[in-house]
Amino acid sequence: MSNHCADDQTSIRDGHPSDRAGKVAIVATLDTKGREAAYLARVIEQCDRKTLTIDVGTSNRRARSKPGSSDARVAAPAELLREIAQSAREEVNELLRSSAIDAIVGVAGGKGSAVFGELVSDLPYGFPKLLVSSARPALLAELALHNDIILYPTLVDLFGINAFTERVLDNAGRAVAAMHYVPAQDRREKKTVAITAFGVTTPAANRCVARLGEAGVDAIVFPANGAGGRKMEQLVSAGEFDAVLDLTTTELADELVGGTAGAGPDRLKAASLRMIPQLVAPGAVDMVNFGPPSSVPAEFKGRQFYSHTPFTTLMRTNAEENERIGRLTAERLAQAKAPAVVLWPAKGVSDYDRDGGIFRNPEADRAWFDAVRQNLPPSISARELDCHINDPEFAEAASSWIVERLTAGGSFRADV
Repeated sequence: MSNHCADDQTSIRDGHPSDRAGKVAIVATLDTKGREAAYLARVIEQCDRKTLTIDVGTSNRRARSKPGSSDARVAAPAELLREIAQSAREEVNELLRSSAIDAIVGVAGGKGSAVFGELVSDLPYGFPKLLVSSARPALLAELALHNDIILYPTLVDLFGINAFTERVLDNAGRAVAAMHYVPAQDRREKKTVAITAFGVTTPAANRCVARLGEAGVDAIVFPANGAGGRKMEQLVSAGEFDAVLDLTTTELADELVGGTAGAGPDRLKAASLRMIPQLVAPGAVDMVNFGPPSSVPAEFKGRQFYSHTPFTTLMRTNAEENERIGRLTAERLAQAKAPAVVLWPAKGVSDYDRDGGIFRNPEADRAWFDAVRQNLPPSISARELDCHINDPEFAEAASSWIVERLTAGGSFRADV
């Protein structure tokens, strides 16, 4: 084992990393990954960080179970894994509440990786989470959809300590030893707004970010690709944002029509629950996302498609689908208790939906707006702008509304 931790290593906090840093939690199935976990602990401790180990193995639990106990009643390995994950999740959350840890690293195969993903699911965005894993790439990709885990695929299997696993564990140990968690409230000095964007609404998002920046407001952009919208809702629920500029609600189209970029049933709900201002626009609701052409379900044969890339096929939404999307938008937005508004760009909702564009269909677009207006309560206005969503005036109207709400000293106005 080599020790390449720099003597003058410092963290984003003042002083030497060991002065104020919490411990690094190591998560492993000790019945199968005990040697790897022990090696990783030594690497981290050589970097002046203390460690603690959380065992998520199954063998010892089965051996310790007594007749009538919870473990003895487990009917299937999957249920045992869920029970282990829940127990470890509670332990990790308690360690965080007591400031005992400020980084966590897992060393695991397939089952252990799934458990790790579950037990870190409550940890805040930005809390260092590193997973050294020999699991199949598809599982690691699934984990990345739900959390900001730093993934370190081993490529070789984890069977003890050898010339290959040493390299991986040395690098992982030194990396996590340098990571420290700083709570969001210790970082934020400005009001912060969440914005949703897609490639076909990027010009609008860019202008909104610039306009908010000029007003002294930070803007964090989330890709409206399913994972992005899901994570934004989670972070809004966690209190990370002061307002939401939901420019690109295309994920609702995928949710309702059956595309690959749906963000789940919680999309467009968190801002209402947190009672923060939110502006909603129909960015890219003219399209539903699929993979390569061969992946498009047979039920959509004969529809209008466009190959955005060799791996992404877009399907133009029709009037009936846009009516449903608009109704769902209004139903979810209707729960808002803080200022909320809908802005509709009459000249198109994406780069492909403009005069001369491949998806231009004003009648289908209008179905969305009509459904929104018919289903919104009187307290929430829906305003039509005579421009395209990527025109400067749309971004100006949207960002100005947000700035006014954030600088109103708490006396929010509900009009536009």
